Amino acid sequence: MYKIHTLNAISNKGLERLPTDKYDIGAELNDADAILVRSAKMHDMDLPKSLLAIGRAGAGVNNVPVDRMTEQGVVVFNAPGANANAVKELVIAGMLMSIRNIGPAWDFARNLEGSDEEIHKATEAGKKNFKGFELPGRTLGIIGLGAIGVRVANSAKALGMRVIGFDPGISVERAWELSPDVHQAGSVDEVLAKADFVSLHVPLMEQTKDLINAERLAFMKDNVVVLNFARDGIVNEQDMVDALDNGKALSYVCDFPTNLTKNHPKCLTLPHLGASTDEAEDNCAIMVADQVRDYIENGNIKNSVNMPHVQMARSGVQRIAIANLNRPDMVGQISHILGKAGVNIEHLVNESRDKVAYTLLDVDRDVPAETRDELAAIDGVLRLRLL
Repeated sequence: MYKIHTLNAISNKGLERLPTDKYDIGAELNDADAILVRSAKMHDMDLPKSLLAIGRAGAGVNNVPVDRMTEQGVVVFNAPGANANAVKELVIAGMLMSIRNIGPAWDFARNLEGSDEEIHKATEAGKKNFKGFELPGRTLGIIGLGAIGVRVANSAKALGMRVIGFDPGISVERAWELSPDVHQAGSVDEVLAKADFVSLHVPLMEQTKDLINAERLAFMKDNVVVLNFARDGIVNEQDMVDALDNGKALSYVCDFPTNLTKNHPKCLTLPHLGASTDEAEDNCAIMVADQVRDYIENGNIKNSVNMPHVQMARSGVQRIAIANLNRPDMVGQISHILGKAGVNIEHLVNESRDKVAYTLLDVDRDVPAETRDELAAIDGVLRLRLL
């Protein structure tokens, strides 16, 4: 019986993918085989040695100690694209709310007092203060053309906008999905210089922290609208507020309220609603549950943020799954040890990612205990399992 610990409420549609005859869901953390998590902060948690995998029911993994897990051979999964439609819809809503002054206009209307006739007169007199503009013909710049960015780009094109995007690491899958009418820029700065709206869809890391700052805001178009539904920290908030105050930028729309932005008249801040739909939560839970199950039962890895993509159909009598440091002759040492024990390799897949590598081997007989121990003792092996 595999033991799965849930740190947050996980959609039942995801948990149903883990059959009760094989999985004990909600087991104690101290002996869990896997953890399913949404937003719980895990960096200071004392995680058990039994842990094989962490499934983050969402895209970002800032709340997961990824480096520490990698050192221990624990696979960290996420759910890229599962919440893409939910975030896309919120980005489009954010654009419309900002250019039509929906927030201030709603606040004005609901605070009107008097008879209906008096309210009608005040409405007609006050509506000129909330005049906006329309999307067609405007240019949307997108930084990051992953699952969300591509959907935002295609939807903006359907609304009559010009779209320019930048992503040096765009995947073949996303490139096929992207509208051919989207212009792909050669740099972040090219996008920012041409855009009336800028929508950010990149992870928060050293290279993207303060991606939008005073220097870049200075050469962006006047009255630019910046939308950040990615991660807090990608936009330097003080620089952004300064640009709003001096009239350079028209509006800042984000999903991460702070004391600096939450009451600013040109900021539209939402309480991290990007993936807050029933459909997105279901999709994320289903994706990570399937990935964790396939890894636990078959050793396959898909959508991991710290291990290479490795999938292999089952064959042979037993499967060996090995996570190790990415060093020369690791596969050679593994093959040599199995050969000494008279264990024949029927199928093998080995892939690497940065400092780690992962190998699946299907063999023609059960691996003896002493051979297993010898494999586990190879310098650089982080985790070994027999399946």
